[in-house]
Amino acid sequence: MNTVLSLISVIVGNFLYALTVKLFLLPAGLVTGGTTGIALTVNYLTDFSISSFVLIFNITMLALGFFCLGKAFAATTLASTFLYPLSLELLDQVLGDYILTQDILLCTIFSGLGIGMALGIVIRSGASTGGMDIPPLVLQKTVRLPVSITMYAFDVCILLSQALFRPAENILYGVVLVLIYTLVLDKMLLMGATRTEIKVISDKSDEIRDAILTQIDRGVTILNGESGYLHNPSPVILSVISNRELPKVEKLIHNIDPESFIVVSRVSEVRGRGFSQKKLYQ
Repeated sequence: MNTVLSLISVIVGNFLYALTVKLFLLPAGLVTGGTTGIALTVNYLTDFSISSFVLIFNITMLALGFFCLGKAFAATTLASTFLYPLSLELLDQVLGDYILTQDILLCTIFSGLGIGMALGIVIRSGASTGGMDIPPLVLQKTVRLPVSITMYAFDVCILLSQALFRPAENILYGVVLVLIYTLVLDKMLLMGATRTEIKVISDKSDEIRDAILTQIDRGVTILNGESGYLHNPSPVILSVISNRELPKVEKLIHNIDPESFIVVSRVSEVRGRGFSQKKLYQ
């Protein structure tokens, strides 16, 4: 079932990516990075089909990843290698010259939202989008170059190549597009995983611990602390709760001890009993 759900996610993500490119990115003449950006440049210089170039390029990168990064990596990239260009070609045949809007601002916003969501769906499923994601990984393995630096360097070169035939305004909108889909991608990857961590220092730590356990139904860990000035023993209550439970927990703690010291932190992911696994009661 997990494999089927992952495959469905990869299909939906790649189709959404292709739909975004067809409806918003291409009609507005926006620039973008990655394989699509290279395809736009090649299409302008040679009139070669965008979807055909993406397919050929993705297969080439898949072969490179197979030989340099191994079979496991190639397996997770295989589906996206074919799904995105085939979806783009299908939409091109079905929609033809249909244009939803040519407003460049609307196209920039919805291109960023669509691409960010599409990439997030694919990556959350455990798959790779392939294409220009592969060369930075190969360079990291062979010459130890950081992935983030080489990826940004490739994207800058791809954007500059499109500056040869796009107005300066489109290049600026392209920068906004990259910023939007980067933010959306980050949100997608953290969606549903963020939690709130609280640390409580109080003279009534036992009462607060019991209240969190019984009224909030969350686990509690007691850390052995010591006050910095008087060096008195000072237990620290540590608990991880959902974001919606924070106001209730804060009210609960202040009702027990108005002078308690509370530290609240946002954590990006939590795994274990009560979160990624079912609770066990004893």
